[in-house]
Amino acid sequence: MSIIDIKNYPTTRYQGSKRKILPFLHSVFSDIPFNTVLDACGGSGSVSYLFKKMGKTVTYNDLLKFNYLIGKAIIENNSITLNSEDIEYLISNHANITYNNFIERTFRGIYYTNNENRFLDKISNNILSMNNYPEEILEYKKALSYYALFQSSLVKRPFNLFHRKNLNLRTNNVERNFGNKVTWEKSFDYYINKFSAEANKLVFDNGQNCQSTNESIFDIDPYGYDLVYIDPPYIRTDGSNESSNYTNSYHFLEGLSHYNHWEEMIDFDSNNFRIQNTPDDTAFNENEIRQTIENILYNFRNSIIAFSYKKGGKPSIPFIIKKLRDLNKTVYTRSIHYTYALNHQNGDAINNREVIIIAI
Repeated sequence: MSIIDIKNYPTTRYQGSKRKILPFLHSVFSDIPFNTVLDACGGSGSVSYLFKKMGKTVTYNDLLKFNYLIGKAIIENNSITLNSEDIEYLISNHANITYNNFIERTFRGIYYTNNENRFLDKISNNILSMNNYPEEILEYKKALSYYALFQSSLVKRPFNLFHRKNLNLRTNNVERNFGNKVTWEKSFDYYINKFSAEANKLVFDNGQNCQSTNESIFDIDPYGYDLVYIDPPYIRTDGSNESSNYTNSYHFLEGLSHYNHWEEMIDFDSNNFRIQNTPDDTAFNENEIRQTIENILYNFRNSIIAFSYKKGGKPSIPFIIKKLRDLNKTVYTRSIHYTYALNHQNGDAINNREVIIIAI
């Protein structure tokens, strides 16, 4: 595989997604000899999907269950797809199901319209009620269904985030310089069909035993991986880190993945009903990040480490390089100018760079 066409990769909408630089990452990883790889903070799954395309034995991991389900759908899954009957089941009402209306009751006026909240309740109940396949098939059917649900939910959100109570950005009749009202107002039915078709196209068998796991990075058994790819939450030195907390940014998707237990997870003191933070969220805050990074590097010291980072982060790139050299690693870096949507620093090709730190 010498040419990377990103049109054939997941169309992710997550903060920090590496989709746009997959050709660069492919050139970096092609120079490293490895067969087994752990994507320790898997996120959108784009890099794990690249590894899978490269014929590697991939372990995708993410602490958030909704990301784990995405990994289940497109990394671990080798052959199962959704058919038209599956999709019709997802978007229809069924007389034999007693529908829980938790989202409609709880999130009125926060993220979606009342009708959209009712749809989200319906499809969540329908996914949980799917039972017309053997379990070894059903688990992937459900994962693909969640993939379509999560992508549909993101595309209808301003900034593709759930960090604020801001439905009014969609519904107010004002001139906008961001977002796409036409995209926002297309129906969930339309998007479930669209992203189910996308998920189906992403399913393939690379001949290896790939898997998706749902663990804290601190609990992963570090042995058995030739290469460990680490793309941690990025902490800016200027303190503007609102979107670096992925639990806060995507808590609604995480709630969807825990639908029957969602209410128990919510911090009702927050004005947008986020779920409560985990110990891992604390470990990746400004006060703990240096020790956190040092612990992670030490834990995976027996593997080749590929650490994805940006200039201007906390801790600094020289700090990370020093800690890797302290582990008797040979270290080098590759970098590329990387632009993000809604980032006013995109024109700075010197400082706004994605850096891959390779330690062998």
